[in-house]
Amino acid sequence: MTRNLGATTLRRRQRTVEPMAAYDALPPVLRRWLAGAALPWSPASCRRIWLIAHANGDDDAQALTRLERAERKTLSRDRFTLGG
Repeated sequence: MTRNLGATTLRRRQRTVEPMAAYDALPPVLRRWLAGAALPWSPASCRRIWLIAHANGDDDAQALTRLERAERKTLSRDRFTLGG
């Protein structure tokens, strides 16, 4: 049974925190991005990329661009994607 992860060859990881509490703690713009993401991102992963982007002086739009780039990179490793 694949549950809500779909057909993917990417590795699944164990959760260490309550995912809904972590999701609720994210900024609204990041929650909106996460809700429409192609992959089942953990709130912790998104928050880490978000905080790094802001620590480097990026605004919200640039931080979202970093997240999209990370998602494209991860999807490119999935052998079930259309290009592979």
